[in-house]
Amino acid sequence: MMRTTTYFFVIFVAGMILVLHPRSAAAGEPTEQIRYAVNQGVEVLNKARLDSAAGKAETIARLKKIVYPLFDFDEMARRSLGAHWRRLDAAQQKEFVVVFTELLEKTYAKNIDLYDGQRVLYTGETIDQEFADVQTKLVGKKGENYSVVYKLHLVNGKWRVYDVVAEGISLVNNYRSQFNRVMTNSSFEELIRKMKERSV
Repeated sequence: MMRTTTYFFVIFVAGMILVLHPRSAAAGEPTEQIRYAVNQGVEVLNKARLDSAAGKAETIARLKKIVYPLFDFDEMARRSLGAHWRRLDAAQQKEFVVVFTELLEKTYAKNIDLYDGQRVLYTGETIDQEFADVQTKLVGKKGENYSVVYKLHLVNGKWRVYDVVAEGISLVNNYRSQFNRVMTNSSFEELIRKMKERSV
C-alpha cells in the first residue's frame, strides 16, 4: 500500500500538473475541464517558491483559486460521511463541509513540496449520462507511475470532481471508513474536533 504522504500527493498534485504527452485518442468535455485547470496549475507550480513559509502560502492561495471551482467539496463531504450525513441538521451539515474542505486543504498544503516535475498522462475517459471517469497516470522522473481516476458529475452544466481514486484507493471511501469509526463510537462533535486537529 502507498505511504500516506505519497497517497495524498497523488490525489492533489496529479490534478495540477501539465500533461506533456496525452495518450487519449479523443478527449471529451470532462477531460478538457480538468485539462483547463491543469494548464493553469502547472504555471503556478513551476514558478512556486516553496523554500519559505510565505512562498508556500502564496502558492497554495493561487492554487486554491484554480482547484476549488473544479472540485465539488459539498458532494465529497456528503459521500465521505455516508449514512451519518442524513442524521445531521442543516447547520451541522454546513459545518462539516467547511471543516472537511479545510482538512483537505491542510493535507494538500503539507505535501505540496513533494512536487518535482511529475507528468500526468490522460489514458481514457468514460461518460455515463451525468457521471464521468477520467483515467490518468502520474509519472515521476525515475519512471515510477501511479494510476489516478477522477470521478466527476455534472453540476449546473459543469463537470466537477466528487472523488479521486489513486491506485485503486478512493479518497472518499478512505475518509468514510475513518469518519464512520468516530461517529459510531463517539459523536459528531468529537469528529469535528478530530478533523480540526487533523488526527482522524
